[in-house]
Amino acid sequence: MTSAGAAQIKIGIVGGTGYTGVELLRLLSQHPNAQLKAITSRKEDGMPVADMYPNLRGRVDLCFQTPEKAALEECDVVFFATPHGVAMAQAENLLKHNVRIIDLAADFRLQDTRVFERWYKMPHSCPGVLKQSAYGLVELNRKQIAGAQVVGNPGCYPTTVLLGLAPLLEGGVQYIDTTRIIADCKSGVSGAGRKAEVGSLFSEASDNFKAYGAAGHRHHPEITEQLQVLAGGPVGLTFVPHLVPMIRGMFSTIYARILPQALDTDFQALFEKRYAGEAFVDVMPAGSLPDTRSVRASNHLRIAIHRPNGGDQLIILVAQDNLVKGASGQAIQNMNLMFGLPESTGLEQVAILP
Repeated sequence: MTSAGAAQIKIGIVGGTGYTGVELLRLLSQHPNAQLKAITSRKEDGMPVADMYPNLRGRVDLCFQTPEKAALEECDVVFFATPHGVAMAQAENLLKHNVRIIDLAADFRLQDTRVFERWYKMPHSCPGVLKQSAYGLVELNRKQIAGAQVVGNPGCYPTTVLLGLAPLLEGGVQYIDTTRIIADCKSGVSGAGRKAEVGSLFSEASDNFKAYGAAGHRHHPEITEQLQVLAGGPVGLTFVPHLVPMIRGMFSTIYARILPQALDTDFQALFEKRYAGEAFVDVMPAGSLPDTRSVRASNHLRIAIHRPNGGDQLIILVAQDNLVKGASGQAIQNMNLMFGLPESTGLEQVAILP
């Protein structure tokens, strides 16, 4: 099935006033097979979407509606761009109407409900649906996503770390010491969401740089769970996120120690081979230094491999747009796969420079 010959996909978005919601609208408004049917917001009920987001004037003619008015049961797929807990509260009803679900929050990311409840401070209300859901990182989980009714869209940090490490952990070959991996990660302020919060104010975040979540971050158990699947055993990860004074963009520097038996490995060739067929993962030439503006507003993720002085320290540099490949673009990539479309449909935007 090609995008030109495929039927229109009727789409609902729950929680359309935040940054991932408007990014979904921006991308879906240019998608040849997307038919936007409903966008919900209790607070903004009745407001034209384009009044809140003027970049969508002439592209999106919907008004925000309450979930009760939105007739989400008539959609083919519903995206949840909402706080944690919303998707799982509505999932069972939507599934009864054969509506597929893509959740951009954490409700369907962690398979261990005890871990979810510890980190998100709420009970998981539909563990049966969770067991049948797919973790939505296409480059690692393509087959399961294609047949899924429910997809948990990965977190933004996990996307960079998992794709940065996957070639080193897959296939049972031991390249690195999996007990001492370090992920030093940075995100723009939009990663905190569209809300009034002191730490996100211009006068607080601008001209400033800080770490947060050093003692523990919600994305750590998500990354670890998926790394252990890849490695087939325990993985020791130190993960420290940072806030940088830019609106959008994410950069992760990953450090791994090469095992003695793998010192002769050509890691550049290993990564190039692993991602050769991937539309949105760009393994850059040896010695490259990716930057966040090279992926801004695009669904691409760029990786560069470094090995200082040819020693046993491997450094993986990963850059993405946290709102696109790290959230909404990835969600649409999942939708394309679920509905039999080419993965790149509606996602071929070139990054914005300068």
